[in-house]
Amino acid sequence: MEFRALKYFLAVAKTGNITHAADQVYVSQPALSRQLMDLEENLGVKLLERGKRHTVLTEAGYLLKKRAEEILTLMDKTMDELSHAKEGVSGSVRIGCGETAGMRTVARAIHDIRSQFPHVRCHLSSMDGSGVRERLDRGMLDFGVLVQPDPPKDYEHVEIDHTDLWGILMRRDSPLAVLEKITPDDLAGQPLVISRQAFENHELESWFAKEESELDIVATYTLIYNASLLAEEGVGCVFTLDRLLNLPPDGPLVFRPLFPQRICRIFFVWKRNQVFSKAASLFREKIIQITDN
Repeated sequence: MEFRALKYFLAVAKTGNITHAADQVYVSQPALSRQLMDLEENLGVKLLERGKRHTVLTEAGYLLKKRAEEILTLMDKTMDELSHAKEGVSGSVRIGCGETAGMRTVARAIHDIRSQFPHVRCHLSSMDGSGVRERLDRGMLDFGVLVQPDPPKDYEHVEIDHTDLWGILMRRDSPLAVLEKITPDDLAGQPLVISRQAFENHELESWFAKEESELDIVATYTLIYNASLLAEEGVGCVFTLDRLLNLPPDGPLVFRPLFPQRICRIFFVWKRNQVFSKAASLFREKIIQITDN
């Protein structure tokens, strides 16, 4: 299987149209169609359902799309590292990040590294913990930032000197907004919006002393901005971490911490026995230096 064929396939998968994809990758439509048919023949499966105007992926096509994105990302990462191997410190550092104010430590490390090595470029991808782990394990990231109560057992890590508090984001005119802290009893019968990671990890069950099936969870979210819109529209009380949003004193939303208090710790992680580029190696050293001070 050629990398060129994967690139052509991804172009069709993303545009849904062979003509548009051919324009995007600068080949003729017949040449692109031939490459796709050869790819299907080599794999022995049908990847595309071809219509007059639109092309739809088959089940096998969706699987190849996911794998092709991973393969090409890893290939680009490898080529970037090799192309800079004989130069000074340059190239890319890829970091998957959970949402936390503790990212200021990573931002400081980026600033310090760039001050010394201006040709280093950092790529940040915001995602939840499961996304960080998946991409780390597949070699698509150099580092991850995990937000969780306990140290990770499956990665090398340093702990960032920062803790996040769980709390509730709600409308300013909510009856609960007059409270300084929010208890489980305060939320009895309230519609709740919870982060997908906390939901999947059952992180708040012990605080509620209830099964999640007993709670009125109306929605889950990955990124807090979208969840804040749900809070503004009165969809429900949003479980989130403090300091993720800049809440103006006269704005529509307020944050109140939980009581009893629930905290999360922040861990900067990487795979065991990871082979780093020069840029990534120096970045790890910078993070360790900052966290040790």
